[in-house]
Amino acid sequence: MITKNKSAKVKASAQPKINVITLGCSKNTYDSEVLMGQLKGNNLNVEHESDKVGKNDIVVINTCGFIDNAKQESIDTILQYSQLKEQGKVGKVIVTGCLSERYKPELEAEITNVDAFYGTNDLQNILHNLGADYKHELIGERLLTTPSHFAYFKIAEGCNRPCSFCAIPLMRGKHLSRDMNELVNEAKILAANGTKELILIAQDLTYYGLDLYGKRNLDELLRRLSDVNGIEWIRLQYAYPSGFPMEILDAMNERENICKYLDMPLQHITDNMLKSMRRGITKQKTIDLVNEIRAKVPNIAMRTTLICGYPGETEADFEEMYNWVEQTRFDRLGCFTYSHEEKTHAHSLIDDVPETVKQERVDAIMELQQGISYEINQEKVGHTYKVLVDRKEGDFFIGRTEFDSPEVDNEVLIDAATGYAAVGSFVNVKVDRAEDFDLYGHIVQ
Repeated sequence: MITKNKSAKVKASAQPKINVITLGCSKNTYDSEVLMGQLKGNNLNVEHESDKVGKNDIVVINTCGFIDNAKQESIDTILQYSQLKEQGKVGKVIVTGCLSERYKPELEAEITNVDAFYGTNDLQNILHNLGADYKHELIGERLLTTPSHFAYFKIAEGCNRPCSFCAIPLMRGKHLSRDMNELVNEAKILAANGTKELILIAQDLTYYGLDLYGKRNLDELLRRLSDVNGIEWIRLQYAYPSGFPMEILDAMNERENICKYLDMPLQHITDNMLKSMRRGITKQKTIDLVNEIRAKVPNIAMRTTLICGYPGETEADFEEMYNWVEQTRFDRLGCFTYSHEEKTHAHSLIDDVPETVKQERVDAIMELQQGISYEINQEKVGHTYKVLVDRKEGDFFIGRTEFDSPEVDNEVLIDAATGYAAVGSFVNVKVDRAEDFDLYGHIVQ
């Protein structure tokens, strides 16, 4: 009997590990978490981005294919693990996600020792390849890769917008809203496991419900999620400006647990750039929308994303955007160089802005925003904010206010010598000093 038990233990420990590698955006993070939840539900040994990979292990790479830098990172990662497989240090390599959705034939031809390439909607096929069954009863169950107190919460897949520069519809397909009851159930599961903040993501949150319910229904979804016990913050990312449903701002004002925060990528401001980008909005309508949002929710933090160097962007176009950023004073802002993407509408245009000029323009916008952020942060000194503690790092507890999303926005640093804050808890912090993108403070009762 003793011998049999020992051999059983050896056999159990020899089960190959499935190591999931996630590249790209929060939507990929969500997809990896769903995949891992299914694998765990099938009693398979699964880890996320483990440093240790055994010779019998299976590596699943969830790729990004959005812009050049992201595509290169994905290709480099595939090559890294395919070489490990060639050396006998990895058992199997499977590639999924946006890059393989978009370039599957090319990847299969160029990297021949990858075991299988899958697209963005091939979850059941991936599970079958890994010896697992898709379990409907696990819908809403995920293996979080973020700290358990916050979770990305995907409410829709794909996009119907015609933006000229964007390849997302090529990789993610048309917009598909998720059933509201299913979403509420998933929020309840997350809350029961300690999640306090839901970060709502989709390619376009504001389109939610049109395909399922015949109307924009994000405001109703927000109210239902707001009613879930244990959810203390709900954050909105990726709202599209054209056709923006103002009623979601009513929900934001009504409910304390809906953060006064809105991430709305505007991309540019000059009329000729917006028209060429096929954004469905003009400069004046954009300015009016931002003003209306701020009037309706006076203390809202607005984040936007801009592109520099789009085909045909002149120095005058850039200066107009620069001046608009200076006047508008966004709380948060990201800026990127234009990437010329195959099969997009803009690919038919001449990519005529030199890379050096693109980067110079990005640097100028970000330097401007750095000054704006510093000035806005100085106004917070002496004020007290509710802060969600994300982690402990060195001598500081590090957290965020409701005006900040993880990884991309400001952080609050709390001197650990002045008070204790449990990771995942909310504390009140009085701001003592401020820098460009960081606030420093101490805990108050």
